[in-house]
Amino acid sequence: MLIELLIGLLVILIGAEFFTNGIEWLGYRLGLSEGAVGSILAAVGTALPESIIPIVAILFSQEPNTSHIGIGAILGAPFMLGTLALFFTGVSARCFTWRGRGVRILSVDTQIITRDLSVFVIMYSLALAVSLSERAIVHQVTAVALVLAYLSYVIVTLKSGGQLAGDDLKPLYCWFWCKPGIFPIIFQVLAALGLIIWGANFFVQGINSLADIMGISSMILALVIAPIATELPEKFNSVIWIAQRKDTLALGNITGAMVFQSSVIPAFGMLFTPWQLNGIALLSGMLVIASIMIIIWKLHSNKTLYTSSLIFSGIFYAIFIGFIIWGVRG
Repeated sequence: MLIELLIGLLVILIGAEFFTNGIEWLGYRLGLSEGAVGSILAAVGTALPESIIPIVAILFSQEPNTSHIGIGAILGAPFMLGTLALFFTGVSARCFTWRGRGVRILSVDTQIITRDLSVFVIMYSLALAVSLSERAIVHQVTAVALVLAYLSYVIVTLKSGGQLAGDDLKPLYCWFWCKPGIFPIIFQVLAALGLIIWGANFFVQGINSLADIMGISSMILALVIAPIATELPEKFNSVIWIAQRKDTLALGNITGAMVFQSSVIPAFGMLFTPWQLNGIALLSGMLVIASIMIIIWKLHSNKTLYTSSLIFSGIFYAIFIGFIIWGVRG
């Protein structure tokens, strides 16, 4: 179990380094802004593999409780991103002492981050609210609306901001001897993504073994353990960007994934499951929305983003774990 976790973590770290290097070059070659690279290319690129989990669980698995596992995976990803991933990003900034003043204040495009977080709160609140209705037509209309809203978000993001600067890019690792064309860049991005997925599989096996030993239920496994095993390791991209003082890319990698995971993936759940949320599922949604609303409030009041605001997000994850432990003991 421990060996699987360590091997998975090492492979993920190597893949994340190659992925961040390649995705920056891809954004530069496509003439995209820093916000678009972080919020769309990096965010969706690393979120797509995890999105397969609820799809497979709901559509193809013949095991019992697959609906619970699928819904748990759908809700677990944005919850983990909006609490634990932001917490680790804030902590990593504090640990990288060479950032100087940046250990306390992140140099981000506050307009981009505020937009991402605001869109997340609106979309995810709608996804949670519609679960209170049992009418299929309500779920279907909302699912279409969420997908269209995400497409609108992508268009706005692609049009905003200036082009990513190329003068501070490291040489492309797989093509370091000269300026790369588009094909070596795409090759490195896809190869790195494959490494990350491969490493995450090792990590998942270790986490699943731990869950079996602890006797954790399928819903809790999907809601808590699976996102830690599949989403969190891939957000090492953000840690690498934080270390390089590329804070907008780092935060956009997380906030962009949150927008994707709060719209397109819940829309799938609304169409292919009863989408009736209660208890622990609704609690996870309310906690992550509270976490993000505090960050938005801090952004508006301070006109900047303090690492302490991100670190504070970890409290909401701790509250959730506390409820789970209390429920298991009860």
